[in-house]
Amino acid sequence: NDFRERNNDSGDAELRFVTCQSLWNKIKSETEQIQEDLNKQLFDNLGSFLRRSHSEFQEKTTKWTCRMKSREIPTAALVLGVNVTDHDLTFRSLSEVLQNNITPYIALLEAKDCPGIKNLMQKLMGQLMNCYIDVESLEDEDYVQVSQNRIRCSMTSLINWYKSVTKKTDSETPSKKRTSSSRHLQSPPVVVIFKDMESFSTKVLQDFVVISSQHIRELPLVLIFGIATSPMIIHSLLPHSVSSLLCIELFQSLSSKEHLSTIIDKLLLTAQFPFKLGEKVLQVLINIFLYHDFSVQNFIKGFQLCIVEHFYSQPLSVLCCQLVDLKKRVNSLSHDQCENIRRLPSFRRYVESQVSEKQIALLTADSFLKETIQKLLEDLHVYHENYVPVLRCLHVFTSSLPKYPLGKQIRELHCACLENRVWETKEYESCLQLARMLNKSDLVTMLQQCVEIFVSSSGKEFDKTVEKLKEFLTQFQKLEVAEAFQERDVSVSSQKELQKKTDLYHLQKTLLELKESRRSKKLTKFEMLRFEVVDYIDSLVRNYLVPADHKTLHEIVYFNTASVLRGHLNAAPRTALHTALNNPYCYLKNQALKSDGGSISNKAPDICIAYKLHLECGRLINLVDWLEAFSTVVMAVEGPNADAASSDQVDDIIHARFIRAVSELELLGFIKPSKQKTDHVARLTWGGC
Repeated sequence: NDFRERNNDSGDAELRFVTCQSLWNKIKSETEQIQEDLNKQLFDNLGSFLRRSHSEFQEKTTKWTCRMKSREIPTAALVLGVNVTDHDLTFRSLSEVLQNNITPYIALLEAKDCPGIKNLMQKLMGQLMNCYIDVESLEDEDYVQVSQNRIRCSMTSLINWYKSVTKKTDSETPSKKRTSSSRHLQSPPVVVIFKDMESFSTKVLQDFVVISSQHIRELPLVLIFGIATSPMIIHSLLPHSVSSLLCIELFQSLSSKEHLSTIIDKLLLTAQFPFKLGEKVLQVLINIFLYHDFSVQNFIKGFQLCIVEHFYSQPLSVLCCQLVDLKKRVNSLSHDQCENIRRLPSFRRYVESQVSEKQIALLTADSFLKETIQKLLEDLHVYHENYVPVLRCLHVFTSSLPKYPLGKQIRELHCACLENRVWETKEYESCLQLARMLNKSDLVTMLQQCVEIFVSSSGKEFDKTVEKLKEFLTQFQKLEVAEAFQERDVSVSSQKELQKKTDLYHLQKTLLELKESRRSKKLTKFEMLRFEVVDYIDSLVRNYLVPADHKTLHEIVYFNTASVLRGHLNAAPRTALHTALNNPYCYLKNQALKSDGGSISNKAPDICIAYKLHLECGRLINLVDWLEAFSTVVMAVEGPNADAASSDQVDDIIHARFIRAVSELELLGFIKPSKQKTDHVARLTWGGC
């Protein structure tokens, strides 16, 4: 609603809103698919672990019998990393996968809900009772009857419930049984997931493990421990006598850094989505990720915020769309929108570079301007198509160099290319010098990778590039054959030469001649070819990796307002609190709360009046004086014509309002009781925000 209200004058607010929503839905769908692909291997391994545990229980093998004698519980230690905010999504996805393929009996437990073993059992049974194999396959009256019964929360009750449910499943008709077993295992295990194991009480974990181990023969229980730090936390929380009751298998999820690299690679380094992030904005999101929480979900939320803010604040973002819709939207531009385009800094530079006749046409004729806009935006799309494969090719070279002058990750190289002309930096010069010293095998491998990148790219200008790189590879192969013969001939001739001159004088003379010839020798064919390859890659970089802010109309598709994003994501609670209390109109948008300068409006909330009055006081505030000032402001509109009876009642109400306002300021940390004087409070905050 705020999006529409702010842009209701532009006439295209609805279209921008729909475009923003459509773009985000596509990005969200792509993100979910990426996360599903990244977690697939981990979930498959966990599924195999559960199937093994189940099959051993069902078949009563010797291995399972031995385990039962020792009362070991199959346990998966799932190490997810310190990005705790991402764990909830991972466990939800894991729960869905297991429920669809392995077992319907899954309980997700959190430490905050399980302060004691009794609470844990209540939470466990409460979740499992709603996890029937197929609600449709059970009779309605049985389901209701079970849900209405009060069942005692104990392991015995859980075992009886499990036996009754699996017995009903076994007694179903063959057709229903086939449907159920096609999705779930026969006699499926009961999976208990501890989402945040480090936060659980040691006593609660110990009691649950000991009790469960005593009933493991009757209940196929499997534990999954969600671990943020290290698997050693299991042995820190549980003594040996308890941890020995667990048969632990370790599972490691993909690191959050690798996850982020994949997200950036699929969402930002692609021409699939027209919206792009500027260098400073991307750096803000990456810095928050690296130095605050390592949360991929928060990075995606920040990316979503950038999309909304761009379409919200940029009137020309209506042109941030796919090429198929571009012509229609350009032709529908109004005169005011054309004027907005003429005011863009990048378009001004473009106009200044044209001849005078074209300048006049661009600044006066809207029809000619629209034709130019369409061509420029199509060129910008082609720029993105060509930018990505060349960036990947450059990353192939820079990531294999020692000390990584331009960074190891492609996101670092991408930021460097967005910031300025990367070929003018010292780091790039260092990369070229190191690349000119690469050996033949490394160079050939890199060229082969670059060929694969350009062949699979959507850019239409790289056919000649692929041919040139393949030509380099062919020359290296020919060179390798020629050098093999040359080395053999040289070694034979030099051996004969040394055999002729056996005395020390002639031997020293020969060695000096060899040393002198090496100093003055020309570059070998391999060295010349290596220089040629590096120079060609350098030419690609200079042609295709021009910074985005050098391209005309980049403001339409790039979000560059890092300060706005920083204001949204980097919280400044003291500043926000001061603004809310000192100027409540900023948040409440009530016209009655507008005040001039330092005046105090009696229409403001009580806490705002008390806060403004306390700013005028020193270190110690007299409560009586404060109350009188508060009463004066509040009673400013009452007038002196009230009778005595009602006046006493009003004083009591004002007194109560004042006490509540002071208590709220104390809760927020602005004041505290003073030990020096009982009728005074001490002020705790000083200076402006």
